[in-house]
Amino acid sequence: MDFLPLVFFFLVIIPSAIIHEYAHGWMADQLGDPTARYAGRLSLNPKVHIDKWGTLLMPLILFFITSGSFLFAYAKPVPYNPYNLKNQKTGPMWVALAGPLSNLLLALLFGITLQVLPFSNISQFLYIIVYANVLLAVFNLMPIPPLDGSKILYALIPDSQYKIKMVLEQYKFVILLVFIFFGFKFIRPIIYFLTNLFTGGTYF
Repeated sequence: MDFLPLVFFFLVIIPSAIIHEYAHGWMADQLGDPTARYAGRLSLNPKVHIDKWGTLLMPLILFFITSGSFLFAYAKPVPYNPYNLKNQKTGPMWVALAGPLSNLLLALLFGITLQVLPFSNISQFLYIIVYANVLLAVFNLMPIPPLDGSKILYALIPDSQYKIKMVLEQYKFVILLVFIFFGFKFIRPIIYFLTNLFTGGTYF
């Protein structure tokens, strides 16, 4: 990726991560937990969502140590109390799914826009918006704490398999780092497939 598109990707992934967190809070509120609303987090104002490490420093560090091949950012996690949810078994799963689904919806909308508009100088930037949001969605769906996929996994596995959760939580940061450096290549085809699907086969 050239320098200008790379900078744009960095600028896109931050608001996309903010929308992702807003979606978590909105879904929790809809399912009976007003914690995010009371905390002032049901807002798209970047000030209430930006995390100095996850939104600013981590993407820059990843850029340098991976030579620009991997960039990722996250916003400050929206607080919620699962005990307030109407359904405490499946409620956390839907709260977790809301974030990735919001990014897939953004990717779909900008992908349709890319297909409808005549090819121009902005086409590449629309493509980057789609790619960034697909990346956020797919990566967050991995069943590794603290990613959203782990919350979905915990809701689906039987209570008798609580040891799986214990192991994942105990070694979560090690597992996540190993996945970023060695496992990301396995989900890259999925990311490209969905990006290709949403953009109608447009390549850059």
